[in-house]
Formats: sequence, structure tokens, C-alpha cells
Amino acid sequence: MTKTKNKQRKFRKKLTDKYRLVILNEDTFEERFSIKLSRLNVFVSSGLFSIILIVGTILLIAFTPIKEYIPGYSSTKLKKQARNLVFESDSLKARLAMLEQFTAAIKPVLTGEIKGEEQIDSIQEESKRVFLDSVRLNATEEESLFREKVEEKNRFSVSENITDRAKVVFFAPITGTISQTYNANNKHFALDIVAKTGAPIKAIADGTVIFSEWTIGTGYVIILKHASNFVSVYKHNGALLKQQGDLVKSGEVIASVGSTGELTTGPHLHFELWSNGYAVNPLNYIDFK
Repeated sequence: MTKTKNKQRKFRKKLTDKYRLVILNEDTFEERFSIKLSRLNVFVSSGLFSIILIVGTILLIAFTPIKEYIPGYSSTKLKKQARNLVFESDSLKARLAMLEQFTAAIKPVLTGEIKGEEQIDSIQEESKRVFLDSVRLNATEEESLFREKVEEKNRFSVSENITDRAKVVFFAPITGTISQTYNANNKHFALDIVAKTGAPIKAIADGTVIFSEWTIGTGYVIILKHASNFVSVYKHNGALLKQQGDLVKSGEVIASVGSTGELTTGPHLHFELWSNGYAVNPLNYIDFK
């Protein structure tokens, strides 16, 4: 026990022993500076200085731009760009989802899975029902026939979309000879325009490509959506120059004339024009001369 206490006393004495640090002029031995020190003071001062240095370095890295130059830290500019890109990608995903929903809804009609004549047939059934109702009301035969003719004219009236026609101006998609015209009675809801193979096919107006793919029956097909709920369809193309989602201008080349698909009869363009989900006669909207 005595030896242990003696060692502790010696250790404490070493820590508390005073030393004097003196700086002298080498030539005159004049004292310039002196300070009294002990081992304990040196240890405490060194520890405090180390702690202050570590804390200052951490604060400097955490709250100043200097951290961008340290490996492992990303720059503020890069984080801002990444955040903006995330917002833009979310917006594009939402727009793409809306476009895919619209395409999925209209694709069965335009690819032939659901034929456009089914809509016309439903209109004809409705007109027949009206005609039968008129018979039940003891209408004369002449009156019934006259009513049916009036309903047919209104059904395919040229002036049914005068407001929409004033908003959108259409141009002919191609120059050629019309081999078959629009005929609702024969369920041919399009124009067939004969032209040379490879001739350019142009967009009839500004729009967005909502379909651009190959189909078995009609070959290469491209479909554009225009203002005022108009949709233009181009079938039997030889090649497609635009993809789904592309924006096109009026008169811009979107495809070339071909003879693709099982239902083709030679190089020509099968052109359809739809308004609010119904096929309309393109000749009522476009001058092909």
C-alpha cells in the first residue's frame, strides 16, 4: 500500500511540477519571453485545442459549400437538377398514362376489332324505332318516309360540325386519284386514293400521333389526333415516319404510300376522318382537287 501511494504521489508531482519556458537572445542572452508550464497544463491545453479544432472542422464542412469538394458529398446544383428531373418525370408519366388510356380506348375501333359501322348500325336501329313509333301513332306512309329521309340527312349532315370546321383547317394528305369514295350505305367509311408507291403522305393538320404500328389487315397504320376531337387515320402505308407520342405540323410528311396488309388492293392510301367518335365524309372537310 505504501509503495502504491508513493507512486501516485510521484505521478501527481510530475504532473504538477512547474517548468519555465524561456526564449533568449542568442547573442546577449537577454530574456525575450518566458512562460510557466506543467505537464498537466500542456495535456489540458492540447486536449481543448483538439476538441475545438474537430468541432470547427465539422461545422465548416456541414454549413459551408466547401463540403462539395469532399469525396462522397453531392453538389447543391446537382441535387437541384435531380429534384427538377424527378418532377418532370412524374409529369411525363402522368401525360403518358393519359395518352395510353386514350390509345387503348380508340385502338379497337381503328384497328378493326370494333368496326365503325357498329356505331352507324346503332343509329339506324334508333331511326327504325322512331319510324315504328310513328306507325303506332297512325302516321301515313308518306309522312313516315319523309321523316326517315329527314333523319338520314340530319344523321350525315354536312353542316353538323360547322363550328368545328371553322376552328380546324384540313389539307389533302396526298395528291392522287380517288378510286373509292365515302359511302355509309356500303359501310365504306373512308376514301381510297391511288398514288405511286413511296409518294409522301402528309398530316392534314397539326396533331399528335396516337397510334403508329403494323396491323395484319391494314398493314402499316398511323393515326393522328387533332383539335376539336378530330382524328385522321392513314392505312396501307409502305413505311411510317413518326412514332406514337410525336407532335406533327400540318403538311409534315408522316408516312409513304404502299400496299401493306391483307386487305390491300394495290398502292393507295386508305384515309378516314373521325369527328367525336364517328366517321365522317372527308370530302365534306377537305378539297382533294
